Amino acid sequence: MNAQYLKNVIEAGLLAAGRSLSLAELAQLFEEAAPPTGEELRAAIDTLSAEYAGRALELKETASGIRIQVRREFATEVARLWPERPQRYSRALLETLALIAYRQPITRAEIEAVRGVAVNPNITKTLLERNWIRVVGHRDLPGRPELLGTTREFLDYFGLRSLEELPPLAELQSLGELDPQLSLPVDGTTPRLSEASAAATTESSIEASIDAGDDADEDTGESPALNAGAHGLVARGADDQS
Repeated sequence: MNAQYLKNVIEAGLLAAGRSLSLAELAQLFEEAAPPTGEELRAAIDTLSAEYAGRALELKETASGIRIQVRREFATEVARLWPERPQRYSRALLETLALIAYRQPITRAEIEAVRGVAVNPNITKTLLERNWIRVVGHRDLPGRPELLGTTREFLDYFGLRSLEELPPLAELQSLGELDPQLSLPVDGTTPRLSEASAAATTESSIEASIDAGDDADEDTGESPALNAGAHGLVARGADDQS
């Protein structure tokens, strides 16, 4: 199959979809008689990603697949296309989300023990409604408390392929008091597409989100102070862009 044609179809499919596409979904863009192999798709994606270097767009690999998005550094400028400003989340909500991400599976009582305050039901409700967390089981204790964990949508929102791409919690200055039980592997392997920048992007996203939410309402998990943000596939951080 012609390499240029392969790249063009992948690029067109990603732009038309406006979301992450898996390799299997990308393969479906081609004729059933002669679909590209996984290796051919990966090579075309890597080449396309290299061609996007220095441009306002980038290819990003998340838990759901590959997507084309506006680079984070241009989010402020792109945001001017939409006069309304997006919702921002409170520090309490983001601390709760960070605890679930780093110490999952975790119960609500365990979150409260670390944070030193009760978890408002509206916070877990918001996280469940956003589909960033889910109930993954129950602790074998009286009352069978729910165990909470993160979802694929959480990984996609923060531009991660897996939980192993979460930055070391010690690097999140705003959450320096937390002591995660999750040990993140460091295998020294060469990063694949977007993996090298994912941790840095996620670290700044979560840290900026927590710092930005200091004036938020503890009861609702939402902040009255809003930041500018862009709709669509813009590299996401603190702001809700859906």
